[in-house]
Amino acid sequence: MTVREYPTTGPGAVPDPEVAAVLAALDAGFPDVAAMDAAEVRAAISARRTAPQRLPDMRAAEDLTIAGPGGDLPLRIYRPHHEGGALPVIVFAHGGGFVFCDLDSHDEFCRSMAAGVGAVVVAVDYRLAPEHRAPAAHEDMLAALRWSAEHIGAHGGDPARIALAGDSAGGNLAATVAVAVRDSGGPAVAAQILIYPVIDDNFDTESYRRFGTGHYNTTRAMRWYWQQYAPHGTDDVRLVPTRAATLAGLPPAVVITAELDPPCSAGDAYAARLAADGVTVRHRRYAGLFHGFLTIPALAATRTARAQIWSMIRETLGAA
Repeated sequence: MTVREYPTTGPGAVPDPEVAAVLAALDAGFPDVAAMDAAEVRAAISARRTAPQRLPDMRAAEDLTIAGPGGDLPLRIYRPHHEGGALPVIVFAHGGGFVFCDLDSHDEFCRSMAAGVGAVVVAVDYRLAPEHRAPAAHEDMLAALRWSAEHIGAHGGDPARIALAGDSAGGNLAATVAVAVRDSGGPAVAAQILIYPVIDDNFDTESYRRFGTGHYNTTRAMRWYWQQYAPHGTDDVRLVPTRAATLAGLPPAVVITAELDPPCSAGDAYAARLAADGVTVRHRRYAGLFHGFLTIPALAATRTARAQIWSMIRETLGAA
C-alpha cells in the first residue's frame, strides 16, 4: 500500500486576489437553490452559462446513446489527438448536486482532461433528481462503465485500463460504483478519480462548520441536494460509499479536495480511510480554493492545479 500526499500552501496563507474575487462573485451571484424547485434551478444555472466553445480540439468527440437501466442513456466520448496504441479510459460523471448540469456544462473540462491525461473520456449524462431518485444516477454510471468495458476498444480506448471519475456529486457516483463493481465481480476498474467528492450527508464536519456559508457552496444548498436525491435516507452503500464495511480491494484512488469547500473534510477522511484499508491513494488538498474551481479555466490557480492533477492521474493509470 502506498500513500502519496501532494501538499500545497497551508491554511492561513495569503489569499490569492484572483481567487478571492471569483469566489466573492460566485457567492454573491449563485442562485439560492434551496428556495427553488428543480426546474427553476436548472433554468437559473443554464442562464449563467456561455455557449460551449468545444475546446480544446479533439481527434473525435462523439455523442451516442446506449441502453441504460432507465431507458436511453446519452454519452459523449472524447478521443484526444494522440499517436500510438490504445489509450486509458476515464468514465466521467459531472457534478451539479445530482439535480443539474449535463454533458455541455462539463464539455471543456472533459476535453482538457482527455488532452492533459492522454485518455479517452466517456462522459455520462445520467438521470437527474428529483425526477429520478437515488440510486438512478448510480445505476446509470454503472451501466456506462459496463458498456465501456465491452465497447471502448472501438473508440481507441484500452478496456484493461478504465478509471471511474467525477467531480462533486459525480465524485460520489464514481466512488459508489467502484464499491459496487468490487462487490459484484467486475468489470475491473483501474482507478477512481474523486474530485471534491460529495462522499456523504454529514453536515457537522469541520469544513461544514467553517465554510458552510460565504463560500459559494453552502450547507443549505447541500442539504437541499441530498433531499432531492435521497429523500428516504442514505443508509445504502449505493448512495454513500462509507456505508461499506471495508474499502479494501478498491482500485487505486486520486482524491482532490478544496480547503474552502464544505464537503472537504469528508473527502479528506475518505482518502485516509482508503489508505488505512490498503488502497493506494494519491491525495491533494488545495488550500485557499473552493468547490468547483477546476471547471473555471480562466483562473491561473485552476490551470496550475489541472496540470498537477493530470500528472497524478497519469501516474495512477500508467499513462505515457
